[in-house]
Amino acid sequence: MNELGVSPNPGQDLDSQLRHALEEAGWRYTRQRAAVYQFLHSTTEHPTAEEVFSTVRQTIPSISLATVYKALEALVDAGVAAKLSSTDGPARYDCRMDSHYHVRCLQTGRIHDLPTPFDPALLDKLDPKLVESLERQGFHVTAYRLEVVGYFPEK
Repeated sequence: MNELGVSPNPGQDLDSQLRHALEEAGWRYTRQRAAVYQFLHSTTEHPTAEEVFSTVRQTIPSISLATVYKALEALVDAGVAAKLSSTDGPARYDCRMDSHYHVRCLQTGRIHDLPTPFDPALLDKLDPKLVESLERQGFHVTAYRLEVVGYFPEK
């Protein structure tokens, strides 16, 4: 289920799911947004907007980088893609919307999914009083992310 409460229907094709999610979020379905979504959905990489642009442009030569950025914004807002920001490089995008962890290379900025099951009780395991302490300060925890950072060997 995405952030809007829209559950992907396995019997429904990708275009129909995208159209529904965009409309629920107040966005129009366009062929440019569909092409960006199709590319994100087809890759296990976590591409930058420029990488998305480079690939989608092969299918839609007239698409602009600005249109790709707007499409990515719509997809993130519709809850069918996630924007992975860092302070030391461009944002990357992920179409895998289940809860999962990432590993990021500090040298290249590349992000990969960490092949370990998501643990919804991890915060309690780190510090059983952490969430309670944050809530006493007025902070309401709704989710958490874990990113392991380091260096991949050079090829």
